[in-house]
Amino acid sequence: MEYRQNSHTKYKIEYHFVWVTKYRYHVLQGDVALRVRELVRQTCERFEIHILRGVVSKDHVHILCSAPPNISPSDIMRRVKGRVSRKIFEEFPHLKKRYWGKHFWARGYFCITSGELTKDMIQEYLEHHFEKDPNDHFDIE
Repeated sequence: MEYRQNSHTKYKIEYHFVWVTKYRYHVLQGDVALRVRELVRQTCERFEIHILRGVVSKDHVHILCSAPPNISPSDIMRRVKGRVSRKIFEEFPHLKKRYWGKHFWARGYFCITSGELTKDMIQEYLEHHFEKDPNDHFDIE
């Protein structure tokens, strides 16, 4: 298991994100797709988000990434979608005709966490890690 760390934290937080173009138009082709790919990479690199795997399809983008604990999934998407959208409209002005209102991406996104630990593994660890003291036990559920 490979962990990342900064000065005071050791972590392994992975997210799988999927987001789509507005109206699911098939515009992520050719130069636009290559540029979207590069902009997503640059934005993630800037915020110390490591892309483990990524795919740009005709109308959507998938990334599996490892992110530091101080950045929420909504912040990741806000930064990635916002920056990519702004740059794409600057560099490909013909897309402004298709996407009025400066919205290149659809509103939402899909996000799921990824990891090796299951709930059962964590419970097993907690049960055997501490000394059994009936006054010290509490359930979160």
